Amino acid sequence: MATPQQVRPEVRAWPALWALVIGFFMILVDSTIVSVATPAIMNDLKTDVGNVIWVTSAYLLAYAVPLLVTGRLGDKIGPKKVYLTGLTLFTLASVWCGLTTSVELLIVARVFQGLGASMMTPQTMAVITRIFPPDQRGRAMSLWGATAGVATLVGPILGGVLVDGLGWQWIFFLNAPIGVIAFVLAMRLVPDLPTHEHKFDLVGVALSSIGLFCLVFGIQEGQKYDWGTISGPISVWSLIITGLVILAAFVFWQSRNTGEPLLPLRLFQDRNFSLANTAITSVGFAITAMTFPLMLYAQSVRGLSPTKSALLLVPMAVITGALSPFVGKLTDRAHPRYLAGFGLACCSIALFWLSQVIEPDVAIWKLLLPIALLGVANGFMWAPIGSTATRNLPLHQAGAGAGVYNTTRQVGAVLGSAGIAVLMESRLAHNLPEMSGGSEAGATGGTLPAALHQGFSDSMAQSLILPALVLLVGLVAALLFAKPLHMQQPAAVPGSDDLEGLRG
Repeated sequence: MATPQQVRPEVRAWPALWALVIGFFMILVDSTIVSVATPAIMNDLKTDVGNVIWVTSAYLLAYAVPLLVTGRLGDKIGPKKVYLTGLTLFTLASVWCGLTTSVELLIVARVFQGLGASMMTPQTMAVITRIFPPDQRGRAMSLWGATAGVATLVGPILGGVLVDGLGWQWIFFLNAPIGVIAFVLAMRLVPDLPTHEHKFDLVGVALSSIGLFCLVFGIQEGQKYDWGTISGPISVWSLIITGLVILAAFVFWQSRNTGEPLLPLRLFQDRNFSLANTAITSVGFAITAMTFPLMLYAQSVRGLSPTKSALLLVPMAVITGALSPFVGKLTDRAHPRYLAGFGLACCSIALFWLSQVIEPDVAIWKLLLPIALLGVANGFMWAPIGSTATRNLPLHQAGAGAGVYNTTRQVGAVLGSAGIAVLMESRLAHNLPEMSGGSEAGATGGTLPAALHQGFSDSMAQSLILPALVLLVGLVAALLFAKPLHMQQPAAVPGSDDLEGLRG
């Protein structure tokens, strides 16, 4: 039996990563799977689009807010323990989601799902950083990135099949057996890594949580309350401004905290880390936002079933999966600005293109062309951005770096969900004024009357311009990437503390 010093991490690393990827795939599928089930949930639970969007936003918000803490927690007590705890919570909450009978209870259950997901996600990225040498992280991150890209695309497809065949509840029940399998594999294959002592910034946790909630709630509920008063002295704009002020206070506190801040601002001294976080925020925003208008258009205007609607995304999923291994190999050798920049440019172009071809009677093949380009974009975005974010970070900050990176990605997703909800309702109110501000049209779970098809199609098409524009910010960030350190000097191996801590 090999001693700890003789363990070869490159041999043990891949089985460990595959075990973690199963759970990571499951939680990311749940970020988008609800989009295709939205009409069915609206019909069954007797609710409208403004409320049902919170089924996704509550999950994303509960997912995003704790990531800074859970990333640090993995460093403190071990990524394996935190991952398994989160997986258990996520799986149990999934069963709860399927058993709910009201949209309010579904939203609460989704919050617990999000908390479980927030415990799992940083651990996958931290393990990659700690057990793969820098010159191999591109291939490892390509698997992580391909999982992220494919999961966000498979979610709607899988959701459509389940909604049509078994009912919307099964998009959640399916997680139970997958969760059990993922737990067993992680127990057997994921190594225990050395821990590092950390203190938790409780003030930072409170400020970041409250600030994010106020900001997202204000943005998402703005259209519902006509950007006016919500209750008493509380208005939409007061919530948004309060959220921004509290988040500014959070950043100020992090800069002044002489102990151990929740958000180590020194991480942002690395140029690539800062730029990669900007890029992935735009990607999280766009990928989350784009599915809602597309799925609502397909079902409400084209009369497609959930399964047929989701099948529109098949070219995107197939192309993403085929390109990711190829891009992963390139990521270890080619400058990331070219790979990530190409992917972000393709994604923005595809969404602009899609916004121009969405019409009530457009030929399906004309929709599939920009959707296929989205597959190319996803294949080139995830791995280069993810590997660029963490390549230059010291190993003892792997958990913190992964937590920050995944936080910014999820904040982008939360804002994408909230922003697209506002824009869809606004466009419906403008294009279908006869439908009481578009609310009735937006709340429908079935095919709309023919007279409303043009207005509804225009509203969904116009909404897609928002994520296309946001991606341009990410494109600029990617084009400013510097050459990673491992391309400037001989490759290093993971720190000895990690090698000595590998066991089991």
